[in-house]
Amino acid sequence: MQDLKNELQAFDGEEYDENHRRKAIEALKRMENWNLFSDTYEDYQNYTVARDTFLAHLGATLWGSMRHIISPSIADGAFHYYEKISFQLFFITQEKVSQVKHLPVDLKAVMDGLSSLLLPSQKPTFSPHMLTLSEDPALAMAFSVARRAAAVPLLLVNGTYRKTVRSYLDSSILQYQLQRLNDHGSLKGAHAHSRSTLEVPIFWFIHGDPLLVDKHYQARALSDMVIVVQSEASSWESHLQCNGQSLLWDLRMPIKAALAAVSEHMAGLLPLHLVYSHAHETAIEDWIWSVGCNPFSITSQGWHISQFQSDTIARSYIITTLDESIQVISTVSGELRYVDALRLLYTLEDASKQFVNQVNATIALFHPIHCTKERKVHVVFDVTTIPAFVVVLGQHSFIEMIVDERDNRN
Repeated sequence: MQDLKNELQAFDGEEYDENHRRKAIEALKRMENWNLFSDTYEDYQNYTVARDTFLAHLGATLWGSMRHIISPSIADGAFHYYEKISFQLFFITQEKVSQVKHLPVDLKAVMDGLSSLLLPSQKPTFSPHMLTLSEDPALAMAFSVARRAAAVPLLLVNGTYRKTVRSYLDSSILQYQLQRLNDHGSLKGAHAHSRSTLEVPIFWFIHGDPLLVDKHYQARALSDMVIVVQSEASSWESHLQCNGQSLLWDLRMPIKAALAAVSEHMAGLLPLHLVYSHAHETAIEDWIWSVGCNPFSITSQGWHISQFQSDTIARSYIITTLDESIQVISTVSGELRYVDALRLLYTLEDASKQFVNQVNATIALFHPIHCTKERKVHVVFDVTTIPAFVVVLGQHSFIEMIVDERDNRN
């Protein structure tokens, strides 16, 4: 717009005739009245096309921001809040390892990453276990049955296709086999049936050759467990490309993929490039928002959780609780058990008021504190209030001193 205005102003010279000058002045006057958000009629088609194109891009940008920032996508399911999270880490190797510290896994980084997925009011516990395929026939059979190989076509950055053979674990078959082992009690933890503690089984397979889950993933979140695979390849060419280059994965360090899978299992968080489409009524890909060094951005290498993801986890727990509370009360009311419904309503109302108070307190912290020099405090004087009055008077003098100092600096 500024370049166009400068060009039109150049016509206001002696070397141009009166007709050109008049058209330039009229164009400048129209530009001063332009408003992209109004319905002002314009005779020029180019302006109308530019205006409509701009509004279309602006609307798409705002809608994309709303879908990712205001209401980020979460998986379809109920994700409940638990005060304690018990991570059951099953490290499965081909040969026996004497101690956990001898595993090719940075256990401290894994534990720190899993702890970052929890809210401040939650407490984590970790129970590492070592399992060996050579010494556990049932587990070895589950691994063997779930192992598959497939020819996967890859679209390269130059537009050509290439076929590659991948070895992977079928998550549905492996889940079924591991559930059978769990039914026999060999994989159950101490908090399997606790209401205050959520038990998260993480099966971490350590293999020599490149191994994936479901052809394309290093970790997968299932309904009752998380599956992670680790291999020896430190620079493995994935099926994704960015900026004209293939994305390389470090199969020796699947922490990023593991954290993304665990967060999806616990709270339903999805990768940033997945959003919900109302038109298709399903998830679609929007890679513009796949940014940031966090586990949910596939195009980056970082795996640290941001405050935005932590807030999304809390939002997921709140949505589930509110939905189920409404459904319970509606069901009881539909059965004409109004007395029972009122009892539930009291609990829900009390919890809702506490939640509103916390929200209001949070909002109040966002506003600047305005200090005043004159304050009136009505106090009833007696023997017990004299010490308190002295303390308040001292605080009042201290605040006045701070305010005066701030005014002097201003």
